[in-house]
Amino acid sequence: MKRIIATLLSLALVLTTLVVPAMAETADADIIVVGAGGAGLSAALAAAEAGAEKVIVLEMTAKTGGALNFTSGSMSAAGTIIQKEEGIEDTVESYIADIINNGDDFGGKPNKELIEVYANNATEVFDWLYENGVKDMFRPGAARAVFAPEHALYSVPRTYKPSAPEGYKSASHAVLDKLVNADGRIEVITLTTAKELIANEKGQIIGVKAVGPNGEVEYTSKKGVIVCTGGYSSNSKLMGQYAPEGEYYLAGGAPGADGYGIYMMQKVGAGVTGMDCIPTFPMGMISRTDPTKGQIASTYTWKAGAITVNKNGERFCNETEDVVSIREVALEKQPEAVLYDIYTDKILADLNAAGGAVFMNFYFYEGGAGDHVMYKADTIEGLAAEIGVPAENLVKTVADYNAAVDAGVDTAFGRKLDGTDGNYNLAINKIEGEKFYAIRLHALCVMTLGGVTANANMQVLDETNNVIPGLYAAGECVGGIWGKFVSGGTGVMGPIVFGRIAAQHAMANEMGEGYRVHEALDILDASLFEKETSSEAKFDMTKALKDGEYTGAVIGHNGGDLTVKVVIAGGKIASVEVVSHTETPGISDAPIASVPAAIVAGNTVDVDTVAGATVTSNAIIDAVVKCLEQAAN
Repeated sequence: MKRIIATLLSLALVLTTLVVPAMAETADADIIVVGAGGAGLSAALAAAEAGAEKVIVLEMTAKTGGALNFTSGSMSAAGTIIQKEEGIEDTVESYIADIINNGDDFGGKPNKELIEVYANNATEVFDWLYENGVKDMFRPGAARAVFAPEHALYSVPRTYKPSAPEGYKSASHAVLDKLVNADGRIEVITLTTAKELIANEKGQIIGVKAVGPNGEVEYTSKKGVIVCTGGYSSNSKLMGQYAPEGEYYLAGGAPGADGYGIYMMQKVGAGVTGMDCIPTFPMGMISRTDPTKGQIASTYTWKAGAITVNKNGERFCNETEDVVSIREVALEKQPEAVLYDIYTDKILADLNAAGGAVFMNFYFYEGGAGDHVMYKADTIEGLAAEIGVPAENLVKTVADYNAAVDAGVDTAFGRKLDGTDGNYNLAINKIEGEKFYAIRLHALCVMTLGGVTANANMQVLDETNNVIPGLYAAGECVGGIWGKFVSGGTGVMGPIVFGRIAAQHAMANEMGEGYRVHEALDILDASLFEKETSSEAKFDMTKALKDGEYTGAVIGHNGGDLTVKVVIAGGKIASVEVVSHTETPGISDAPIASVPAAIVAGNTVDVDTVAGATVTSNAIIDAVVKCLEQAAN
């Protein structure tokens, strides 16, 4: 009888094992942080300082830093150590006034309360960064507090531009990384994507479901979750929902900034605000390998007489307008947010003579990184054909502009043609000569300013302004702080400051109870986060492949060659090796390690790319395809 019962128990155990799905792995911490950019790293450090024994930071890409990997990282704050040492008088009140004045242009609605919270904390945070390493990153003898012409100028010098050490783009990232790596209470887990927030029966957000290299893991916390996932500057479909030509904006920020973190918070009720606040730069050079990506690369030829036209071959703004936001907004309204700088050899020669051709000499020459967006012709009609604009329109535009130069007055857009504006009129020229040139540029988005609503403690609010217990957010995923435009240095300092505030509040307070978890009424459509996939295989693996060793090269992310070596044995891919490249260290490490291995394992080039390193991933795949084409001949 005992033997029969034992047998039945064993059978029941087997059946239970068969029908019950495998449970996800779990990990616990005091605080869970989603996103390892400036906000996330800052939040992790503040949580540890406030007594957290364990902080887990989840990062979908292969390295920390987020947007700090794509910006030189200017910072700003008022009344800093630097200003005091350099004798610059400044006040937080003046800083607040400048930020609000800049943010309310073109209908922007800056949040005075949150800006005051930021500005009143920025000085202490900047000085903290300064003492922890930033002070050693300024060029000897150079001014440390400066005016930054890439943004609206502050009323006093309060922008700081330290030089990052090797391996980093931004000085603040280097400091934050150093501090995080030295703190044994903080664990950063890369290549792990948050998919869903976890709520308990009390309506508290107490964890995150995420997917990493080894499958799904549930991360749970005692004090809450801080979402620091960035904005949506890398999601053209989402930008297209809120800007007329947004789907055409080039993404120049962090590849992981797809807006999914905002959607994830909306799934538990988060309200959103300012989603149409999507600032751009009118100087985006499109990537050779990814038509959705770009980088800043203005020609500045308009400083020496060039004009800017849209896809209709027509001027659309004063090219030398010194209020940059006016030119930015003007381009955003043009068809597909595309412009062409039209110039001649004489214009380029004058620009060089005046020392203004830095970008031209770095990118836009035959064989240069930007030669794929350069066009030339012997006539204006021929140039119109090259760039695909109506010839009659471009001819008229050039004739009208040349007549304006002769008259010394631009009645169409008010451009100064008398040579009095030295900064933006280095030379006055007509569009005439034996050779005509054009360079195609696009509106470039490096950050977005819309996102979830939050209070002064960075607690996320639902659509009726109720606090969602246990849920915090910081950085670009929080909307409605700055207005339409950010001021110099706040794009870096804002996330760092608000990340610290979120963690300090989470650690010091207990979560509320009784919240009803629900989806937001205006929740974003899930299709906005679906990856576009091609139904065509990159290479037909049914083809017979000759055994041997093959080499293939393509242009990589930074404009240099990426070369692979592929060995075919027994008609299959036996090995793939990246033998040389000029890709960005750190960002490219994961795809260089994982993509070749995936190709060999599956005997196919139709493999997944690495989040945050899509361009490098695709370059490896394309180089392998070149090898396979050789083997198939």
